[in-house]
Amino acid sequence: MERAHAGHYFEGRPSSRSRPRAVSLALPDLTLDLRSDRGVFAADGVDPGTRFLLQEGPSSGDPAGDLLDLGCGYGPIAVTLARRHPDTPVWAVDVNERAVELTRANAERNHAANVRALVAGDPATALAAGLPADLRFAAIWSNPPIRIGKAALHALLSGWLDRLAPDGHAHLVVHKHLGSDSLARWLTEQGWPTTRRSSRAGYRLLDVAAS
Repeated sequence: MERAHAGHYFEGRPSSRSRPRAVSLALPDLTLDLRSDRGVFAADGVDPGTRFLLQEGPSSGDPAGDLLDLGCGYGPIAVTLARRHPDTPVWAVDVNERAVELTRANAERNHAANVRALVAGDPATALAAGLPADLRFAAIWSNPPIRIGKAALHALLSGWLDRLAPDGHAHLVVHKHLGSDSLARWLTEQGWPTTRRSSRAGYRLLDVAAS
């Protein structure tokens, strides 16, 4: 489940003083040596929802296009995807400048040269400096920032889901106590057919099809 830390992880420039720390992510197919910091999401260690997404999300074959880690934090999703698919561009976006810098450093530390980490502007516009305006994603992966509030979350997801390729999918992890089931209904009502891939310890993995 999402965990709060000193400073909001959805601030553009975290107000909390920097205090870097080492974080390890061990998955069945790889282990990552990461660095986190105060003021970013799950700074104390990789969130269990993120770990569940990376363990149980789709894994068959190479993607048919670019990938996106939406709300990348310090990059566990982006770096994992990049290591699994070294020939595929993996874009990582976040409004948090400290998080984006950490993602860039973690990509370099873990030999994931295909990660492209960018600071997003207004999240609802689905734009970031350096991101081609016409780029469409084969898949979006995200542990979305539920704590920004329902209206802001809906605007964020609407903007980025519209950038899926026609046959693309988004893979989201959301805890049931944070509204996973109501979010799935809302997404389907908005024209993005959403199904539950699996559940564990209250977490739901949602597969969202392009509209």
